[in-house]
Amino acid sequence: MFDRLTKLALGLAVPLALMTAGPALAEIRDQTVKFASANNKGHPQVTGMEKFAELVKEKSGGKIEVKLFPGGTLGGDVQTVSALQGGVIEMTVLNAGILASNVKEFGAVDLPFLFNSGEEADKVMDGPFGTSLMERLPATGLVGVAYWELGFRNLTNNRHPVTKLEDIKGLKIRTIQSPIPVELFNALGANAVPLPYTELYTALETGTVDGQENPSANIINAKFYEVQKYMTLTRHQYNPQIVLVSKKFWDGLNDEEKTVLQQAAVEARDFQRKVSREQDAAALEEIRKTGMEVSELSPEETQKLRDAVKPMIEKFSADIGQETVEALFKEIGTARGQ
Repeated sequence: MFDRLTKLALGLAVPLALMTAGPALAEIRDQTVKFASANNKGHPQVTGMEKFAELVKEKSGGKIEVKLFPGGTLGGDVQTVSALQGGVIEMTVLNAGILASNVKEFGAVDLPFLFNSGEEADKVMDGPFGTSLMERLPATGLVGVAYWELGFRNLTNNRHPVTKLEDIKGLKIRTIQSPIPVELFNALGANAVPLPYTELYTALETGTVDGQENPSANIINAKFYEVQKYMTLTRHQYNPQIVLVSKKFWDGLNDEEKTVLQQAAVEARDFQRKVSREQDAAALEEIRKTGMEVSELSPEETQKLRDAVKPMIEKFSADIGQETVEALFKEIGTARGQ
């Protein structure tokens, strides 16, 4: 039986027979799905996409082909979302918080220091809170089919080690193109510079920015260690990713085809999260071997960062909607057994 996200994405209209017996292959039409992302081949995001493509081929009897376009070849995340809305591209996967410009409530998942573990985030994003966010997407021309993960973000820079809050002051830090990360680093004393991920390596190489913040797997995959000297395990933000489908494309699918894509996205989700977490640990060890200097914050310094961003959290909670933020924190408490 499908979980709640599955039934949501299928519009609550898939016949019970489909939910129990699987898709009727005779009803599935030959078609190609363009699936784009910003990260390069070898990244857990792309590994998840590859698994998704395999599952779709298997479940559709080879009738639906998923063509992958990793590495930002079809544009950055913001461009890709617009292309989905226009029906030019069928699918993408990206940081869920980027959708805050489309649906303000998605900004809640960008709030700093929310989760203690990926498993805790899974319970929240796969539960009623994550579902409630997805329910707002169709009005914007998008359909959400599953949450994957990017993981916990850490800070790197090319100027000096960061071991305390004061060390962040004045650093030009690239952030994703979303309001909360921008204000987060400004609140910590940095100068936030929002840029597309596809432009980040060059910006670091040329000194346009001093540093950036991403999970360890990204730092290895994009070879940021070639143009960065220092890393600090800040774990300041967790990024759930969302797998999106163009509503224009989705509305043209029949129930059997929707079932194939939805099932594949959820099955690939579990695989992708496992790979992401394994690669995150391995990537950190690899980063140490590259010669980057890796620092950890003391609990006292981490608390200073948390205190510094409290006014920002209060500000954005009002913008996002207090009811949404309260629902998020309630589910986090439930996930922790509180």
